[in-house]
Amino acid sequence: MYTVGKDDVEGVAVTEFPYKDEMLPVTGVTIRWLSKEGKDAQGGPEFGLRHFTMAPGGEIPIHKHFYLQTMYIESGRVECVRHDPDTDEAVQTWTCGPGDAVHVAAWEPHSMRNLSDTEPSTFLCCICNVYEDRGL
Repeated sequence: MYTVGKDDVEGVAVTEFPYKDEMLPVTGVTIRWLSKEGKDAQGGPEFGLRHFTMAPGGEIPIHKHFYLQTMYIESGRVECVRHDPDTDEAVQTWTCGPGDAVHVAAWEPHSMRNLSDTEPSTFLCCICNVYEDRGL
């Protein structure tokens, strides 16, 4: 067991993220890894808890990943978009705020942006791999 404070972890700016063999720009996003446990097949964590800060107007472009993800919005208003996996078109959009949780299935294309031009938004993001053959 260990404890960590959000402000004890250095924030790292995210400037790009891959999607369909292309690096897309990420704007105004900082991530703090609060925990990283285990190793997946690609060498990343099997489980992780991250704290994101999105600057005013910050944006995470369309992307997808093999792990499950649940985000808990702490502050601000965030537009969360689910995209069609074949066409990349937006198929569903939610405006989420403090107290809302967003679940993203594995391989589901999605994007996010901070709706405020003046205030940052923050959210916690839990990532994990779940395997059917592991039981509970």
